[in-house]
Amino acid sequence: MMGFTLLDVFKREYRGRTEDYYRRAIENGLITINNQLSSPDTIVKRQDLISHQVHRHEPPVTDQSIDIVYEDDGLFVVNKPGSIPVHPSGRYRHNTVVHILRKELGYDRLFPTHRLDRITSGLNLIAKNSKRADKIDKEMRAGDIQKEYVCRVSGEFPLHKVTCDAPIKQLAHLVALNYVHPEGKSAITHFERISYNGQTSVVRCRPFTGRTHQIRVHLRHLGFPIANDPIYGYSTLWTDQFHDTQSIIETMIATAPYDYMDDDPLNKTGFPRCGECNVPVTPNDPSEDQLALWLHAYRYAGKDWSYQAPWPTWADEGFQHDECIMPASF
Repeated sequence: MMGFTLLDVFKREYRGRTEDYYRRAIENGLITINNQLSSPDTIVKRQDLISHQVHRHEPPVTDQSIDIVYEDDGLFVVNKPGSIPVHPSGRYRHNTVVHILRKELGYDRLFPTHRLDRITSGLNLIAKNSKRADKIDKEMRAGDIQKEYVCRVSGEFPLHKVTCDAPIKQLAHLVALNYVHPEGKSAITHFERISYNGQTSVVRCRPFTGRTHQIRVHLRHLGFPIANDPIYGYSTLWTDQFHDTQSIIETMIATAPYDYMDDDPLNKTGFPRCGECNVPVTPNDPSEDQLALWLHAYRYAGKDWSYQAPWPTWADEGFQHDECIMPASF
């Protein structure tokens, strides 16, 4: 960060808002250096204190409850709904599993033990103390914990068991996409079809490595992406560009959903404004179909324990709400 302008620091390190927002925030004194007004071109020096005063509007999440599947003296095992992130990050603070549990159950601190993507639902192990968190982390790193997921994919998945061992590489830091590449990190996932309703298949997934988006990337590579996947599904504008990674980056950036909650200087939405920060406030909540991915962590097992989450409704054999699929949000 040292040696860069104040504006460049926020553009490079905090990409959740636009350059125009950061420029106005600096000029209006919301972003300061050492509690002093600065300009976008001010150079950041060693030991500078950078402050950013914000009035936060968190993105909407589902109103489904975070149900406790199991509890003992050192651990909560919860069934996380899709759309709720595990811990505070980016623009999410209150609408997170950790914050909600702390507030509702009266805990000062809780310790997430593993990652589960925001739009993925299912089992989430939350330790009540650091000692229990460290124990689970060691089991995870040693490969002693078996994970099983269920998902609904496009097309008729093969009846026989399928193993995908294609290596996975991150496309670019600018976009949240990974892809199969010979220079990527090793990854192994086992797949087994559970049912097929004529249009989509329910598939059991067992990842043996923990790469980012591993199940989603491997299913796309096999030709059966998760049916409502907003990044790897067939309904994306870059679905035919996986042979040209630079084109994917350009298309994803150019077609990213307009973030009306971040910055709307031209009032493109016409929504009413917050009286405190002037951010547009959406009058309608998104539908459940827009919030959650059809991917669910339903079973975790260690050497002497096993936890299982309830089956999601979209995984039922008779599920038919896939004739007109609406991709989940990013």
